[in-house]
Amino acid sequence: MALNLIRHFGGGREIGTAPLRSALLGALGLAVAATGMVAGLPQPAKAASPAACAALQAKYPSLKGKTLVNAINPHTPGYETIDPQDPSKYIGFDIDLGEAIGDCLGFKITYTPVTFASLLTTLQAGQADIVISDIYATKDRAKAADFITYLKVFDGVLVAKGNPKGITGIDLSLCGTVAAENTGYVEVPLIQALEGECKKAGKPAPEILLFDNNANCIQAILAGRADTYINDVNTVDGAVKAYPDKLAKATAVTLPYSVGIAVPRNKVEFRDAVMAALTEIQKAGLQAELMKKWNLPAEQLEAPTLVLAD
Repeated sequence: MALNLIRHFGGGREIGTAPLRSALLGALGLAVAATGMVAGLPQPAKAASPAACAALQAKYPSLKGKTLVNAINPHTPGYETIDPQDPSKYIGFDIDLGEAIGDCLGFKITYTPVTFASLLTTLQAGQADIVISDIYATKDRAKAADFITYLKVFDGVLVAKGNPKGITGIDLSLCGTVAAENTGYVEVPLIQALEGECKKAGKPAPEILLFDNNANCIQAILAGRADTYINDVNTVDGAVKAYPDKLAKATAVTLPYSVGIAVPRNKVEFRDAVMAALTEIQKAGLQAELMKKWNLPAEQLEAPTLVLAD
């Protein structure tokens, strides 16, 4: 049985259009519930830059005073989502971290919201200068951008309450099930790779429903259209917290990836500047503080490393 890929779109996604804003706001209820911060949600941190940042601004003077564009997919609670107190702004760990990097190097950040699958193409087209949006750094993606890592990857397996299909991970338990996933996510080929194993076991291959954001994937399980959603463990935990009577985390899996900041491949000096600023931010303990603020596990922190194309 051939692997069945069905693509679902949630309406207009053009940047700055009413359909996009409407779609984002429609997912806001889930995002706020998942963060557990319904009221008084903290604003992006404006902590003092590490002392070493002054030296970095002198070393990379071309960045000082600039305004750079960060392409984001603002549907991941805890990382990047719409501010419920001001729908024109974004909040989350990635937002705070990006602004801390900007503060350190002397530049400001504006945002362009796009689908996850469009993050790197937006960067390649010159419509964004950087991508800080919970994107996993892989060798394949490094063909489109250079990556600077900052978090380890722990995935959760989201299922309906009681786990009626008995899903235990990215394994043969997925045979014959329906997985809701984001277009372009690394989990998609991992699930696709099970087709041969399922066939050998005499079982049907997994079916994948493709969506453009986390909220739609989670809603697919709530609506009974999908059996599982495998993604960042914090996103999965947030969904369970939002719907404790309907959803559960079957298990957690470790993936051989890291979360990375994507920058254009032809801008080595900019890449080096961002990596240097991130290193100083980690040394000062600011990243750890921001992770605590957004309820990210301390063990996820990873020292900056480069993931480049071979």
